[in-house]
Amino acid sequence: MSEPVLEARAVAKHFPMGRHGVVRAVEDATLALLPGRIVALVGESGSGKTTLARVLARFYPPTSGEVLLHGQSSGGRDYHGDVQLIFQDPFGSLNPLHRVRYNLERALRLHHGTRDKRELERQVLELLERVSLTPARDYVDKFPHELSGGQRQRVVIARALAVRPKVLLGDEPISMLDVSIRLDMLNLLARLRDEDGLALLYITHDIAGARYLCDDIVVMYAGRMIEGGPKEEVIARPRHPYTKLLIESSPDPDRGEDERAALFADADELGEPPSLANPPAGCRFHPRCPFAMPECEQSPPPRTELGGGHWAHCWLHHKGRAGELASTTHAAAMARRPGKEKAP
Repeated sequence: MSEPVLEARAVAKHFPMGRHGVVRAVEDATLALLPGRIVALVGESGSGKTTLARVLARFYPPTSGEVLLHGQSSGGRDYHGDVQLIFQDPFGSLNPLHRVRYNLERALRLHHGTRDKRELERQVLELLERVSLTPARDYVDKFPHELSGGQRQRVVIARALAVRPKVLLGDEPISMLDVSIRLDMLNLLARLRDEDGLALLYITHDIAGARYLCDDIVVMYAGRMIEGGPKEEVIARPRHPYTKLLIESSPDPDRGEDERAALFADADELGEPPSLANPPAGCRFHPRCPFAMPECEQSPPPRTELGGGHWAHCWLHHKGRAGELASTTHAAAMARRPGKEKAP
């Protein structure tokens, strides 16, 4: 297996709040991005996905742990030349006062010292062609407001490629685009991975989209990584209750009306993610978990290696109860919780 291009080792990121408080946005995050592979970082809003991406992009320094590029701790322009972050909002990613040409030429000048006008023109047009903005001359002199959301995001990706990175960090790069063009964007990212051997982190709350694009899935909840592994293994055999909840909650056109009603009958009882300014002790999912045990409230569960690169942080595996997770749905487990009153 290839060596990681970019790696996070036990990374934590805390933000001060008020005089004495702290928001524990990310805790003990370990992640390796390999050339030619896409890792999806999945979780609901507020789980710490974007914060981790910004730590990996060196926008934030880690509170503890380390970030390694090619096995070395480094920063500066060389680091940003190898690691590029694609933001969620294509409408705020480009300076509205400058044409597409300027956005791409500036990256080429800053990172590669390209000055010759003809060479700049050639490379700019080539970048637009690579992201399927064709014919490129129809787009090169447009302002951002003259482009659609999908076209803007393609320009943002072209600008990132102008730097010739080894790693792309996509922070929900398609979530603000029309549904009709999201598949095209996913195919573009996959093609860039295949053509350039890029390592790509794809951040999303949509596990179905992650399954289409990625090679591996890592699930985050309330600032902690709780499960990860090859995508088909994680989706077909989730080993953490939260992962199971995410998968069962995702849209499935094959579900009948009765099945949907059964799955979401207790949706109003799922509760909310905890405050990261005052997270619960132990497993952070235990207040919402139908399988919770006393151990879950006392200490974070250790990592369990499940084979084939699949792992999870859940006490069920240490207490011989993992079979319960596989044999029921999250909704059914919620309905069987001790003390739960059945509706008349």
